[in-house]
Amino acid sequence: MIELEGVPELIDPVMVAAFEGWNDAGDAASTAVAHLEREWKGEVFAALDAEDYYDFQVNRPTVWMDAGVRKITWPTTRLSVVRVGGEKPRDLVLVRGIEPSMRWRSFCNELLGFAHELGVELVVILGALLGDTPHTRPVPISGTTSDADLAQRMDLEETKYEGPTGIVGVLQEACTHAGVPAVSLWAAVPHYVSQPPNPKATLALLNRLEDLIDVRIPLGELPEDARAWQVGVDQLAAEDTEVAEYVQTLEEARDTAELPEASGEAIAREFERYLRRRDGGPSDPGERTRPPRPPKPLGDSSDASDASDASESSDSSDPSDSSSDSDDEDSSED
Repeated sequence: MIELEGVPELIDPVMVAAFEGWNDAGDAASTAVAHLEREWKGEVFAALDAEDYYDFQVNRPTVWMDAGVRKITWPTTRLSVVRVGGEKPRDLVLVRGIEPSMRWRSFCNELLGFAHELGVELVVILGALLGDTPHTRPVPISGTTSDADLAQRMDLEETKYEGPTGIVGVLQEACTHAGVPAVSLWAAVPHYVSQPPNPKATLALLNRLEDLIDVRIPLGELPEDARAWQVGVDQLAAEDTEVAEYVQTLEEARDTAELPEASGEAIAREFERYLRRRDGGPSDPGERTRPPRPPKPLGDSSDASDASDASESSDSSDPSDSSSDSDDEDSSED
């Protein structure tokens, strides 16, 4: 049994998880959970044993100085808890770490053990993929689940994806087998500007999470960072004729695809958020499109070419194809 000394009884707890690696284009997902920890001053109460799940030649420990004493920080996954106040207070169990190098099933079972002991009612896993989407438009956010009832109740897609997956897909499938409701939220990051950070994608994930779990998330400087990021990418694109033309192609394809749905559920969702927040924060509605690939990227990213190929081979209705791990033999659906 997992010992949770010092953790109080939680109120309607939701577990929100994100993992660095294949599931985290532009670091958008892991940055979103880090933002929640920072804004709500999350207190770490547990960390998984790094020896069990990580190859230290792949994810190396780091050395740092503390008052003249050398210390080592090991790559791992940590859990913290925050309480969201208001008329309907609830607690969030935040999980942030690195996609494990090995023993994925044991890794997921350990996280589910914490979820069981804490009485978690819903698991939300954040991810980000490289996609054919223009940086000038709202970031497409897709929500998927393997639970048909949950899909209908929360207006999500019931995933039918088949193919390679990452820890996001494996954890969601583990939740399904354990009888724990689980949702994956995916942000599409432009693959021609894939290097982190991407505050616009992080902001879009947080907006969708806010809608999903019905809490108001303090955004801090994220809206301004997102605007500055877009201005910076605009300037870079303007300096490259090929990229500028490609971005225009993506814009036209996106606008054409969205035209029939411009006045439906997306506008209603944005209006509801406006009424709650009243500060005109950036919106996040959008649909997935599949325009042609660009002639070249604006920036270098070690995962860009592989993830772009994965994105092309997937069904455009399910973003989880960006989550893959060549060493994982589990064929779980995302």
